[in-house]
Amino acid sequence: MSPEEREGLKQLLSGARVLSLGLVVDGKPHVGMLPFIVAGDYRSALVHASQLARHSRGLAPGSQFSAMIRAEVDPESDPLQVPRVTTSGTVQHVAQSDPEYVASRAAFIERFPSSELTFYLGDFNLYRLLFEWGRLVTGFASAKTLSPESFAGLATNHFSPGVY
Repeated sequence: MSPEEREGLKQLLSGARVLSLGLVVDGKPHVGMLPFIVAGDYRSALVHASQLARHSRGLAPGSQFSAMIRAEVDPESDPLQVPRVTTSGTVQHVAQSDPEYVASRAAFIERFPSSELTFYLGDFNLYRLLFEWGRLVTGFASAKTLSPESFAGLATNHFSPGVY
């Protein structure tokens, strides 16, 4: 991956605020849209979802997911040139008893202050989306396959918004 592609991927993962999440729900494909934050090691993302939402039935620990994160689009954008990354992997539940829960909760609320209230509601859970594979598209005919090591190689010691 070139330095430009690497920086573009970091920007997508840390700058975007919403992802499209594909899951299998009741035996059928389903796509939901969720706010997210990316881990500091870039190997996963966190989502906070209500059990009342249809997509949450597909967020069982060990379930497979696919997510798309894309750059912002304006009306004049060429859809084939929109930078995006598609990831897939495994869902992990982050229970309140997990050592990482408090820090993850704080990071999510820092990024999305309005979510603080939802952490007090009994139907919301925190989930980690562990990236096991990805595909970075930086424009028409420009794509790279990503491994877990590709994501991990993005980690640096400097702070980026949207990274916990």
